[in-house]
Amino acid sequence: MNYTARLREKYYEEVVPALKEQFQYKNTMQVPRLVKICLNQGLGTAIADKKLMEAGINEMTSIAGQKAVSTKSKKDISNFKLRKAMPIGVRVTLRGQNMYEFLDRLISVAIPRVRDFRGINEKGFDGRGNYTMGITEQIIFPEILIDKVLKINGMDITFVTTARTDKECLALLKEFGLPFKK
Repeated sequence: MNYTARLREKYYEEVVPALKEQFQYKNTMQVPRLVKICLNQGLGTAIADKKLMEAGINEMTSIAGQKAVSTKSKKDISNFKLRKAMPIGVRVTLRGQNMYEFLDRLISVAIPRVRDFRGINEKGFDGRGNYTMGITEQIIFPEILIDKVLKINGMDITFVTTARTDKECLALLKEFGLPFKK
């Protein structure tokens, strides 16, 4: 029994024909696709408390469904009491099946749990067809137990696509179901 993610099937059945018609692509391979989703969480206060780093790695691993790794500082900064190679954040890169599963959970479960939600901001595009959005609280994900959270942290989510322009990337993400502001 082969399992494929719901959004992966949606991409091939609904998104590709819609974008092909919208942008008049001659070939199906010209249609933009999602390459990877990168999750990044800065834990600057973890310099003083090592438990925060372990908790951040465990939370990010449960959110992503894949092992998260710590990011280390590249240089010394005395004002922040930071030394080279000290852990200062957590990141994970999702591809393939895990990427589509995370996107499905983000769209259908996590984003509706955001307080006072009015839509995702359209200003997170980088000019090369990638989109980055920020989340202020990691507790919007159902995998996180609120009772066990040591500190509420935000995170950045970057969608890397094969789109050449921001307009193509916006159309792709809208087709997937991301609720952008009107």
